[in-house]
Order: sequence, then structure tokens, then C-alpha cells
Amino acid sequence: MRRRALVAALPALGLALPGRALPPARLQFPRDFGAHPDFRTEWWYVTGHARSQAREFGFQVTFFRSRVDAAQPLQSRFAAKQLVFAHAALTDVQGRKLWHDQRIAREGFGVALAAPGDTELRLRDWTLQRRADGYHARLAASDFALELRFAPTQPVLLQGEAGLSRKGPQPRQASYYYSQPQLAVTGAVTLRGQRQAVDGRAWLDHEWSEELLHPEAVGWDWIGINLDDGGALTAFRLRRQDGSALWAGGSVRGRDGSVRVFGPGEVAFTPLRRWTSPLSQAAYPVEWSVRTPAGTFGVKAVLDDQELDSRASTGAIYWEGLSDLLDAGGRRIGRGYLELTGYAQRLRL
Repeated sequence: MRRRALVAALPALGLALPGRALPPARLQFPRDFGAHPDFRTEWWYVTGHARSQAREFGFQVTFFRSRVDAAQPLQSRFAAKQLVFAHAALTDVQGRKLWHDQRIAREGFGVALAAPGDTELRLRDWTLQRRADGYHARLAASDFALELRFAPTQPVLLQGEAGLSRKGPQPRQASYYYSQPQLAVTGAVTLRGQRQAVDGRAWLDHEWSEELLHPEAVGWDWIGINLDDGGALTAFRLRRQDGSALWAGGSVRGRDGSVRVFGPGEVAFTPLRRWTSPLSQAAYPVEWSVRTPAGTFGVKAVLDDQELDSRASTGAIYWEGLSDLLDAGGRRIGRGYLELTGYAQRLRL
């Protein structure tokens, strides 16, 4: 008991035990669609684009779960053993504006939930649930609302080696990670009181880990792109303070279903143009050249200002936005999301 109490107290003292390497595991569904409360960090990301007649939108629906180690031995029902965070964002392409909102609560008391067994996430009246016909998201924010269904059109894509994705030079820097690209989107977007029926395409990432970031990593650059031909491209790199790559990876799934996993030396991100945020003064690369075994591509933000200030929930300022994938001739061949963390401040999970 004394050791258990000491272990629980270490995070509050600014200390931590060495992380453990994650073993290979055979992911099982629907069980692994749900939460894994024994792991320190977990998130469900849904990003995509949708159209309503001539109007176009990008959107983000994100739920995070975080295990609070110091609270685990506590017996009180009020102990904050698990925290649930949520982010919602809407990019109004024609209006050239990003709208976003955030929430946080401890799990329990009917307020917040990250359920094991299948995807069931709730933070007050914000929800993301998996049903027989797909995922359903309902999020009413201060200036906008999302009521969207995401229907799978392809099998689950296991990232890394059968779902175990390395994120650094040491084996303990890893996560269990799968994606669901090419989700068919239907539903409605409400912006400034105007409700519009929409349809489009989305991408879901679900990832859980004990220790994701190497001590030298300050953040990451990541793309998840639905290719226009039905394929899917993932690429990421973990970045040091000087901008060099600490680790990299990704995958491509062709329209025929074949999958190629990328090794750390096979992916290179080269920034081409930066945008400086008037809020944080961070300079984000919003245009890139990304080299992978599947080819070298351009990545270009649809709108420069897609920075999210989540200091009231997860504590981070980061850039996540709707972006196009371009071939060598500058022709658009895919659309998805680009995520940039650790530019405004070092990312801490």
C-alpha cells in the first residue's frame, strides 16, 4: 500500500515512473472501439469536410480521456480518476472563419462518460456514439452546432504493426492506433442560427497509450487524407525543438485495399510557407512538401487561420485544419486534415 500511495503521488510531485513498452496486441472490435481506462491517454478524433449546396465546411469532433494517477487510490465518488475533454470546431470556407468550442469534466455523475466496450462518449450534451448505421455526433456549441452521422464505407485501418504504432526511438513511446478513413457524412450544420443539411467525407482516429512523447519531442505534424480515388494517406513526424524529426511514420491504403506501412526514415516533412497567429504569435507551416514511399505530395491549408486555443481544457494551443493534398503538378488529389502541435508551446499530454 505504501508503494501504491507513492506511485500515485509522483505526478503531483512532478515526477514519473519509467514508462512501459506496449506489447503487440490483436485489436478486437467492437471492444476496442470503446475506452481503455487503464491507459493514461486516449482520444477519438473525427475530422472531415462537408458541403451544403455552394457552401463548404471543415469540422472537427474530438473527445479525450485522461487517467489521473494521483486520484486512483482514492475511494471517494467525487475523486477525479478520469477526466473527459472535448473539442468542436467548424471551418466556414466561404466565410473564411474558424469557429471552435471546448469542454472538460471529471467522469461520472451523468456529466461525462468514456465507456468501455464500444464508442460511447458524453460530455454534458455533447455526444459521440457508435451505432449499427455508423457514428453519431451531436455537439451544440456557443456559435454553431453539429448533428452528423459518419457511416463506414471501408474496413478499419490498423496503423503501425497491426495496430501498434511507434512514436519514438524507445519502445515505450508507442500507442495502439487505428483509423477509419472514407466515412460517409450526412446530417446538418448550424451556424449563426441557420441550419443546413450537409454531406461529405470524414476520417476517424482512435489512439490510446501510456507514454506517447519522447523527452526531446515538443510536438508533432500529422496528416490524415481521404484520397479522391478512395484511398487513404497517413503521415506524421515527432519534432524536436530545433525542428528536426525525432521519429516519423504513416501508411497508405490503396483503392484496392492494399496497405503499405511507412518506416521512420521513409517520411519527410518540409515546410514551404508559414502563417503567424495574431493570438499566440506561433508561426505554423500551412504549406508542406511531404515525402513518403507512396510519392511526394503538397499539403496546403484551405484557410490559414485554423488555430485552436484549448487552454481552458487540454491546456494546449494547436493548429488543426482542413487541407488539400496535391500531386507534383499541383492538382488536388485528396482532402483531409493537417494537425500541428508544439509551435505555440511545448505539447504536454
